[in-house]
Amino acid sequence: MNLLRKILFPFAILYGLITSIRNFLFDKGILKSYSFDLPIIAVGNLSVGGTGKTPQVEYLIRLLSQNYKIATLSRGYKRESKGFILAEASSNAAILGDEPFQFYKKFAAIQVAVDADRKNGIEQLLSQQEKPEVILLDDAFQHRKVIAGFYILLTSYGDLYSDDFMLPTGNLREGRTGAKRANVIIVTKCPFNLLPDEQNDIKNRLKVSENQELYFTFIAYEEFIYAENRKINVNEIQSASKLLVAGIAKPEPFFAYLQDTNDVCLSFPDHHNFTDKDILEIKNLAQNNIIITTEKDYVRLRGSLPSEQLFYLPIQSSFVSGSENFDKTIIDYVGKSTRNGKSD
Repeated sequence: MNLLRKILFPFAILYGLITSIRNFLFDKGILKSYSFDLPIIAVGNLSVGGTGKTPQVEYLIRLLSQNYKIATLSRGYKRESKGFILAEASSNAAILGDEPFQFYKKFAAIQVAVDADRKNGIEQLLSQQEKPEVILLDDAFQHRKVIAGFYILLTSYGDLYSDDFMLPTGNLREGRTGAKRANVIIVTKCPFNLLPDEQNDIKNRLKVSENQELYFTFIAYEEFIYAENRKINVNEIQSASKLLVAGIAKPEPFFAYLQDTNDVCLSFPDHHNFTDKDILEIKNLAQNNIIITTEKDYVRLRGSLPSEQLFYLPIQSSFVSGSENFDKTIIDYVGKSTRNGKSD
């Protein structure tokens, strides 16, 4: 695979040129962008997948939903539906995509919508009788057709965009200079005890500008696993035989947190649509043992496996330090935009 990526290096140069021209055309107004009269926060990354967008969006929902009417707008990756969909009681992961459906199930007070055309999605949300006051754009850093008022760029601690290269040689969707559009850069999936010296080293490697804020977060696992009607403390099942199932980009930390010596770990591609064959394999491997999966995979597996056997482990994004400053930055932006009637 590494050899193939090196062979495809000329295509990476071409792809980088195309994305640079596209960004230039948007920057100069030759390709039209649209703004809207409410605060819009875009969360995304320069690379493909695996940077922790979902827990970061959930962090923003928790931060803002007590004081504002929140809507999330995603493209609904790998969903079976088309166009604009507003989540409702009959919605499922197939219709919305796994991550938007997860938002819908966890946060009853918010609106959850999907649309690959973010401009149309925002217009549809604003046409609802119950209009949102803040829109969170999930995975929309490259969606230049919409001008968000605030951009949050994520990059993984073990895979910084400064060390990466353009597709298909590397994993970057656009060049590293795209990071200049970010108001805030968050290095995700860090060790919880990341030292200040290493934080400064990463800041220098990312070339963070003076007008940008930099934060470091780690994945915090909850103390309980959850089934449909019950929960169990992780300590109680740590040594029990179990099957661990994950269909996420980088499942190793999830497995490491739960795995005991005799446990079986079953890994699938990110956003995997579980087939009947997959379900049969999971049942055969699990036998009568409990099955623990990620929260994102749970919304796809629920209903296909015995409810008393299937559990999920929730995660949250936690800041190594500086969470109060981050919260204030977001709240100040939303408050200012709301008072002015338009995001900057």
